[in-house]
This record gives sequence, C-alpha cells and structure tokens, in this order.
Amino acid sequence: EQDRDNALLSRGPRFRMDAEMVRDSALAASGLLSLRMFGPGVKPYQPGGIWDVVGIPGGDTREYAPSEGDDLYRRSVYTFWKRTAPPTNLAAFDAPMRESCVVARERTNTPLQALVTLHDPPYVEAARFLAQRERRAEPEAADTARAARILERVLARPARAPETQVLAELARSLRAEYAERPGDAAELVGVGELAPGESIAVADLAAWTLVA
Repeated sequence: EQDRDNALLSRGPRFRMDAEMVRDSALAASGLLSLRMFGPGVKPYQPGGIWDVVGIPGGDTREYAPSEGDDLYRRSVYTFWKRTAPPTNLAAFDAPMRESCVVARERTNTPLQALVTLHDPPYVEAARFLAQRERRAEPEAADTARAARILERVLARPARAPETQVLAELARSLRAEYAERPGDAAELVGVGELAPGESIAVADLAAWTLVA
C-alpha cells in the first residue's frame, strides 16, 4: 500500500510473462509440463487446417498433425515453428513472428488473450488436470480449502480469504449448473488427449475445471 508503484521495494516483475512462459507456467501449475530436454521440435495443439492456406501442395508441412503423449506438454522452446503460420496461442501473447529480428517484444493486453486462456485446448486441459489433481489429493476437502490450494499453485503466493470465498461460491454454483447439464460437463472435461478421471463426478470435475 505504501509502495504501489513498486519504486522502493523489489517485489517482482511489473509485466506479465512472455508468450512461451504463459503456456509453460499453465502446464507447470497443472503438473503436465514435460521437463525432457533436447530432441526434434514438437507440435502442440493448434486449430485444424492452420497450415492449409500457406502450405505448398504435396509439401511435408501442408497438414498440421499434433504430437502425441509427452510431446504435447514439452516446453514451448521446443515447439515446431512455421513462420508463415506461427502457433496461434503464442502469437496472441505477442510472440515475435520470426520473419525478422526484433530488439524488444511488443506488450499488448487484449480480450483475445483472455479468450485463449479460457478456450484454447492446452489451457482447458491444464485447468482440468489441475482440478483433477487437487480433487484427488484431498477428496473430502472443503471448497474453500481446495480453492486456496489451486490459487496458491497458480499464483505462487498464499491465498487470501476473500479470494477463496469467491472461488468456492463459483464452484458451488457451477456444480449445480453442470448437474443439470451433464452433456456440457462431459464435453468440457473431454477436451485434450488425456482422459478425465473416472473416480470424480463429471459435474464436480467440470465445475472445478472452470474455477482452475
């Protein structure tokens, strides 16, 4: 409160993480991030047909086929990069297009960035996996306790009571909503290659996926 401009004390970076770090931190918080090093480039989730309009007919980069298994969750530095069709979720967070050298990255804040974290498969799957892990770690935990664990894991700081209360209330309302819409719940938890946990009620897992 006394140093809101971060001029007197050093509390951390003023700016958000770069594009690659945004994705990697989501995977790390969920427990999905692969720490395997070296090897050829990998192809994470991307929208279908992303290379069709820029690929050479008959070329080996005309059709985009995502990697499988552990390769889907490797750090972003290993992402196979096609300059004429860069990874969409990295481009949304101002990753350079690599068509020319840049001295500094642009920093923008747009609604599209929020939509990426809410709807893009890697983020949805990471959120569901995080919710699944916390649900299994303490199956009988109160909603506020579970919300606190998730928030601390994502933000790397202790949760505050007003925050956990808001998230717990959100979880309760979503759980009731998904109990009446099991099809929507199943569709949400089915995003991504990893199958959802069978021991967790679908409505409960869907609710905590959105919270996460």
